[in-house]
Amino acid sequence: MITEDLNTEFWVISDTHLIADSLHDNGQAFSRMQKTSQGKDLYYQETVLTAFMRMAQEKKPAAIIVTGDVTFNGERVSAEKFAQIFKPLKETKLLVVPGNHDIFDGWAREFHGKKQFFAGEISPMFWKSIFSKSYRCAKNKDSNSLAYSVQLNPNYFLLMLDSNYYGKEETTEAPHTRGAIGKKQLKWIEKQLKYASENNLQSIIFMHHNLYAHNPAVNHGYVLDDATELQRLCSRYNVKLAFSGHIHAQNILGPQGTTPTTEIVTSSFCSNDQGYGVVRIHQHHITYVRKTFDMNKYLTSEEKEDYTLSHFHEYLENLQLGSIAAELMQSDLRKNHNSLDLVRSMGNLFARMNYNFYTGHNNLKVSELNKIHKTEAYQTLIKQHPEYRLYLKTLYDTSNHSNLQVKIRY
Repeated sequence: MITEDLNTEFWVISDTHLIADSLHDNGQAFSRMQKTSQGKDLYYQETVLTAFMRMAQEKKPAAIIVTGDVTFNGERVSAEKFAQIFKPLKETKLLVVPGNHDIFDGWAREFHGKKQFFAGEISPMFWKSIFSKSYRCAKNKDSNSLAYSVQLNPNYFLLMLDSNYYGKEETTEAPHTRGAIGKKQLKWIEKQLKYASENNLQSIIFMHHNLYAHNPAVNHGYVLDDATELQRLCSRYNVKLAFSGHIHAQNILGPQGTTPTTEIVTSSFCSNDQGYGVVRIHQHHITYVRKTFDMNKYLTSEEKEDYTLSHFHEYLENLQLGSIAAELMQSDLRKNHNSLDLVRSMGNLFARMNYNFYTGHNNLKVSELNKIHKTEAYQTLIKQHPEYRLYLKTLYDTSNHSNLQVKIRY
C-alpha cells in the first residue's frame, strides 16, 4: 500500500518522449529530427522533468503516474535517464506503464553531427529493471506482460496495464501504433478486479491506448483493438475511472453505453502547454483537474537565464502551431501561390483549432463556431482539403462538457 491516508493525491502525465541529452549533440541530424517530431520538444525534456520532480519534492503527491511513451523512441539510455531524474523522490512513488514507443522500438537512435546511429533498445526485462521501484510497489504482477497492480490506499486499487504490441527481440522496424490487452492479460485483469471487489476496493485503470474513441474522425490505432473485452470487464466490476494517453490530446469521455467508466486522456507533456492531471482521492469521490506546469519556480538560477526555459510555454506553443501550420501551408502555397495572406490565415486557423483540441480548451459557443465556419480561411480549407472536413468538425465542442475537470462519485 502506498499510503494509509484516505484522502490523498496523485499526478498523471503522459507521452513525455524523453531522449537523453547524451544521445545527441544538438547537431544537424538531431535538428532535422526535432523539425519532423510533430511539435514535440526534444531539446529540454531532461531539464523540464527535473523541474517537475522538484515540484513533487515540494508538494509531495502520493504518486506520479506516467501513462506510456516515457521515451522518444525506446532508447534504453533515455529510460534510464528518466528513472534517474525521479530517483530523488522519497515520499512520492513513480508508477509507469509502457507506451507503443518504449519496448523494442526499431526507431531507437542516437544523433551525432549529420548522422543517425542505432541505439540500444528496451526489452521487457530491462524495463522492469530500470523501473524496479515501480514494480516493487506491486500487489501483483502479470507474468505474461508488463502489467502490475498497486494498492493506493485502503479504498483504491490501481491497475497498471500493458496495452502494446511488441516482439521478443530488438528490431529495425517501426513501432506499432495499434495496441491491445490480449487474452492472457485480460484474464489477469479479471483476477485483479475480482480481488479488489472482494476487498471493497475501487479499481482505477491506467494504460497507454484508449478505451474509447475520443475523436470520431481519427481513432484508428489509438483505441484498443480489444476495447470491447476490457469494457465488458469494466461493466462487470463497475470500474468508474480509467486514464490513458497516446493521442497527445487532453480529452474526457464519460460512461459509454453500458460501460460505467469515465476515461481521461492526458495530453503530451513534451508539447503544447505541459499539461498534467491532479487527482484528489476521497472515500466516496475523486476529483480530477488538468493543470499546466509552470516550471519557472523550479529552475536553477542558471536555467532561468535561458530565455527559452523562462518563456517555455510560449516556445512550446510556437513549436506546436508552427509544426502544424507549416505542413499545411507547404501544400497550399502551390495551389494559392498568389494568395500568401490567405494561405497563412488557413495555416494559422488549422493550427489553432488543433492546438485548442490538444490542450482541452475546445469548448466554444455556437455563435463563435459559426463565425469561424464563415471565414474565407475555413471555407477555402475545407474546399481544398475535403479530407479534413469531418475532422475539423470534431475539434470543437459546443456543449457544457469540460475536458479539463471532472468529478467521479462512488
